[in-house]
This record gives sequence, structure tokens and C-alpha cells, in this order.
Amino acid sequence: MKLLPDASNRHSITGYGPGWVSVNGERFTSSLYISPQKGTSIWQCPGFDGLSAEHFDVFADMQPELIVFGSGDRIRFPHPRCLQNLYRLRIGVETMDTQAACRTFNFLAGEGRRVIAALLV
Repeated sequence: MKLLPDASNRHSITGYGPGWVSVNGERFTSSLYISPQKGTSIWQCPGFDGLSAEHFDVFADMQPELIVFGSGDRIRFPHPRCLQNLYRLRIGVETMDTQAACRTFNFLAGEGRRVIAALLV
């Protein structure tokens, strides 16, 4: 699916499909995270079954109010131990499939929210 972002100088998800996500027209085929203010980075995680607290802790210093976690082609919730440091810092985490996370991220980023999309591709 191709998404058309509002006119903005911020980073947004411009498309997605099976095995890929496009950010500002650049296609990614590996897991990534995106912040409207800081841009896109490859998320060094081995996939859902290998997730640990360290994979989510990298977001704490970015001080988002919310992390939208895209768990792949279906919704799967990470173990609560993976998220406890974020919760301690009062950072919310919403879990959904990656395609829904892409749409939700663009909506929240368009509102100017401090949001990060952490996407398993």
C-alpha cells in the first residue's frame, strides 16, 4: 500500500508491503525504528522470538511519550519483562501488526506527538 504523507519536513512512512516498509521514499527490508524528529535507524533485533529488554531500552533516551510496536504480519505481544523499564519511565507501548503500526505512527506523528515506531519487518 502506498501512503501519501501530509506536507512536512518530518520523517514519515510512505508505503509498506509484505517484507518491506518505506520511509520518505526509502525502502527498508529489515526491522527499523522511526522517529518524526530523529529519522530512521535499523533496529538491531533478531525478530520477535529474540526480543529482550535491551532491544526496547534503546528508546528510553529518546524520551518518547509512546512507542508503537509493529510485531510483524500478525499481532504478538512482547513479554512484559521486555517493556518494564519503559513503563517505569512512564513511556507507553502499543502493540499491533506492522501495517497497522505504520498507519498509527503517521497519524500520531502528524499530530506532533513524540512517538516512535519500532517495526519488525
